[in-house]
Amino acid sequence: MGARLTAALLTGRVAAEVSRRLGRGGGTVIAGHLVPRIDPAALTKVTGRLPLGSVIVSGTNGKTTTTRLISHLLGQAGLRALHNRAGANLVTGLVTAIVKQADLRGRPRADVGLFEVDEATVPAALLQIRPRAVLLTNLFRDQLDRYGEVHFVAGLWQQAFKTLPSDAALILNADDPLVADLGRERPQPPLYYGIGDPSVGISEPPHASDARLCGRCGTEYSYQIWFYGHLGHWACPACGLARPRPQVEAIGVTLRGDRGTDVRFRTPGGDFAARLALPGLYNVYNALAATACGLQLGLPLDTLRQGLESFTAAFGRLERITVGDRALFLALVKNPVGFTEVLRTVLAEQTTGPQARPETATPGRTLLIAINDHFADGTDVSWLWDVDFEGLQGRVATVVCAGTRAEDMAVRLKYALVPPQQIVIEPDPSRALDRALAVTPLGETLYVLPTYTAMLEVREVLQRAGHVRGFWQD
Repeated sequence: MGARLTAALLTGRVAAEVSRRLGRGGGTVIAGHLVPRIDPAALTKVTGRLPLGSVIVSGTNGKTTTTRLISHLLGQAGLRALHNRAGANLVTGLVTAIVKQADLRGRPRADVGLFEVDEATVPAALLQIRPRAVLLTNLFRDQLDRYGEVHFVAGLWQQAFKTLPSDAALILNADDPLVADLGRERPQPPLYYGIGDPSVGISEPPHASDARLCGRCGTEYSYQIWFYGHLGHWACPACGLARPRPQVEAIGVTLRGDRGTDVRFRTPGGDFAARLALPGLYNVYNALAATACGLQLGLPLDTLRQGLESFTAAFGRLERITVGDRALFLALVKNPVGFTEVLRTVLAEQTTGPQARPETATPGRTLLIAINDHFADGTDVSWLWDVDFEGLQGRVATVVCAGTRAEDMAVRLKYALVPPQQIVIEPDPSRALDRALAVTPLGETLYVLPTYTAMLEVREVLQRAGHVRGFWQD
């Protein structure tokens, strides 16, 4: 069995290196196709040898940033994470991660496993990895052609958790009723996190809300406050199902536009404040999730604070890049709720509370929106009609539409009453980037909002120009 594992790891390592040398990509998945053919139990064997066990992170939005943030916190504590850092989050990507971060005898060069896992891949991952903790960020409508509706994914998770060891911890978002409800029948009480500062919420339900009905009795939830989508302080007036009280909570939030966020955290071990370089409420949730996971792993509060303040965004996720005399702000978009929140962050002034919305934005932003419809993006782009593009009226100077569905994006903007003379259609990502930079004033920021494969295309253009490294090197 040892020889089989060694042969599998060696084959995977060679294949990944050849892939990179031939320019076929970062070698982030090819080993995952080959290794199981030689040793189907390779992932189980290697992760079973990790001294501090493994953590699985999943959810619709935020899993890449959250997982990288946890990895950073572990590094601050002097611990090494075996981590699928490039974001390849199917089982093939998890296997490739162990190939890169274990020796040929299958001994991991790490203390703890840290795996970002695609929502639909969670059941398969749990069959091969016995985690000490599972962290769930949220569930939003995303790629209907792949996942179906959010309740279907929640059902997949509920079934998969029946195979979890009884001592495995669940770390759950209390503000998402779909996620919070998954922990109620576990033998070990979940560790919940959420936002407790009502000043950054809204009193009216947002347009894009995917879980308004109680999962137990079907009655419409009653909300004291919404933060975005269906995240908020919720309760069922009929059966009494309600938001659990979070043990890890953001009790004070100051939004500083696209420059970051100030957060005061309340935890079982005490309170602390941190200035995050990550902007937007969605990154407050990512920071809360990472903090909760860090506490579950035994990290001290001071290490958590220092790690939160020194962390910078993952590639393509609110990434800042200098391009000559201009700045480029790259933010992945992939579903209605996430896209709407990115727009609010991009357009908002450096303020807090409900006023940090598009209606108080500084006019004149230049945007490049790149929409692809490849399999990894989701082939159905009808979700664009649920994004709040109406907030762009009078607040943008130029919007360049790129990607395979550039024309669809332009039509959506016209229906949002963005003046046609402010819309440029250029499907090619390289030419679109050139045109967008050309109309961005010197010293200002170009905001690039792409879907997943479009983000990789834009970064490839920037990589060829020497502005960024390959995503697998980040």
